[in-house]
Amino acid sequence: MTVLEQHGAYTPAPPPSWRPRTAPGPLLPDAEPYRVLGAERPEGAEGAEAPDGELLLRLYASVVNGRRYNEQATALTKQGRLAVYPSSTGQEACQVAAALALQERDWLFPSYRDTLAAVARGLDPVEVLSLLRGDWHHGYDTRASRVAPLCTPLATQLPHAVGLAHAARLKGDDVAALALVGDGGTSEGDFHEALNFAAVWQAPVVFLVQNNGFAISVPLAKQTAAPSLAHKAVGYGMPGRLVDGNDAVAVHEVLTEALDRARTGGGPTLVEAVTYRLEAHTNADDATRYRTDDEVSAWRAHDPVALLESELRGRGLLDDAGVREAAEAAEKRAGELRERMNQDPELDPMELFAHVFAEQTTQLRAQADQLRAELAAAEDEPGHAPGHSNGSNSGSGNSNGNGNGNGRGEARR
Repeated sequence: MTVLEQHGAYTPAPPPSWRPRTAPGPLLPDAEPYRVLGAERPEGAEGAEAPDGELLLRLYASVVNGRRYNEQATALTKQGRLAVYPSSTGQEACQVAAALALQERDWLFPSYRDTLAAVARGLDPVEVLSLLRGDWHHGYDTRASRVAPLCTPLATQLPHAVGLAHAARLKGDDVAALALVGDGGTSEGDFHEALNFAAVWQAPVVFLVQNNGFAISVPLAKQTAAPSLAHKAVGYGMPGRLVDGNDAVAVHEVLTEALDRARTGGGPTLVEAVTYRLEAHTNADDATRYRTDDEVSAWRAHDPVALLESELRGRGLLDDAGVREAAEAAEKRAGELRERMNQDPELDPMELFAHVFAEQTTQLRAQADQLRAELAAAEDEPGHAPGHSNGSNSGSGNSNGNGNGNGRGEARR
């Protein structure tokens, strides 16, 4: 028995500062992942109406393009055109649904595995891959695109999303932020800090955890004993939603509801999308060391592309010609990406010092002057090819990827 439970103890005016602000019941996620595709929808039940056909077709075209994009980016890594590529093959439904659920004015905060979400948001795929190529900063204009830089450190993008969302609310802007993170990121302190601040401030932010089963090689069961990651929302005082991450329609529906709730003052939501990473963690990983082929095959049977295709065919919205058309469009985009990535960029070394600080520091200016002098001295050396080491090129061909390619890589790789 605590002091507050003793008979006659002082009871402060409600609500007591020691009592949780929110009852836990309404915050709890469903016992099973919410799904739409292939699920029975009893007539008259809430959400029983069939998914919008136009949305289904848009999602299908996007996941087909996303699958081919992942394949092409993986191939570019093997060819040495990318330093590393964390594939999202198998997770395309999460990526595409996240991008399409956002309003134009909203912000996306991706992790390193979320290049497809950025592309689906409308960014140039070459610009999105610049970071993984080792090129010009992170490759795209964050303010214009409202897509934060791809975040390599685990979960550090989450507090940034909360800060932006909170600032937008203080300014009266009708903006929501969507922050993407993997299951491994939920084991980081930044995850706790972000969710705690978001709930206390009632910030208009939605957290999407793509639970693909492994933090590199560590299975979820060795990271947490919680019934689900969505249950963690209750401890912070926000709703938790559990959704089938391979069901693009279900993910889109849940995220759209959560973002609408955030924009209208309802506060943050934690969404756990149960999905699976079909490929290795990156090109440096050997996934056969920690999972079986049978496990991967079981998840291939729940492929997000096949789920959408089956729904569309069943409703008469897609036939063989439509499947072929979507595949050809995706192949065309992959070919354009391959051609442009096969062109060696011309780099301007002086751009190392751009966009580091709003106003360059004394130390940074000194470093820039030193490099400028070294480049000038190198240019005066006998046998030097003019225009290659002095940074005379603006570097825009590297940052915006508008090169025409060199004709290599015509065959599908």
